[in-house]
Amino acid sequence: MKLSVIIPCYNELTTIEQILAAVKAVNLAYEIIIVDDGSTDGTRDILAKLDDPQVRVIYHDHNQGKGAALRTGFAAATGDVFIIQDADLEYDPRDYPALLKPIEEGRAKVVYGSRFLGGPRKTMFFWNMVANKLLTLLTNILYNTILSDMETCYKVFRAEVVQGMKLRSRRFEFEPEITAKVLKRGYRIYEVPISYNGREWHEGKKIKWTDAPIAAWTLLRYRFTN
Repeated sequence: MKLSVIIPCYNELTTIEQILAAVKAVNLAYEIIIVDDGSTDGTRDILAKLDDPQVRVIYHDHNQGKGAALRTGFAAATGDVFIIQDADLEYDPRDYPALLKPIEEGRAKVVYGSRFLGGPRKTMFFWNMVANKLLTLLTNILYNTILSDMETCYKVFRAEVVQGMKLRSRRFEFEPEITAKVLKRGYRIYEVPISYNGREWHEGKKIKWTDAPIAAWTLLRYRFTN
């Protein structure tokens, strides 16, 4: 099973080398695709120096958003299984074996890593947690499922699940869009507990409260349209 690790990256000068080393250390990736989404902080200088046949770097000429970077990564990936990996250090690649196990055993084609199923975690902001819970509840109501963490970064797909899927989101509304479309295609999502080390705003956390109503609208939109 060939694993494509897709890393959207924007202004992650202080973490990009560490997360790349962490991904390589688990020794599971067939290919690592980094999509630099118009970084301006020196991240590109680091990426330009990489000389690793396992790593492919794709550059956006300007910042388009996480969703746009992931769409580029999906289109470029050649593996049998895709996993999304943020370029910060909030999510730990040592969770890959647990995330991949349901797919390897044929129990699922889509796996999400949940921050709310008992794995070790750094305490997160209360209102961020409330927004996550409300958006997940809305997902469950609209799509008749029982997810615990729709907004998680760690989403794993058999390639055929997302290949050919028309994705339109450019920013953080990617998470509800792909979840909605996966569920509407009849796939049941398997969840496993993961660790979580949320970072602070001064450390570069990018998602904002204004992204929550956009995510809610995205869930409603794709419940009733294609």
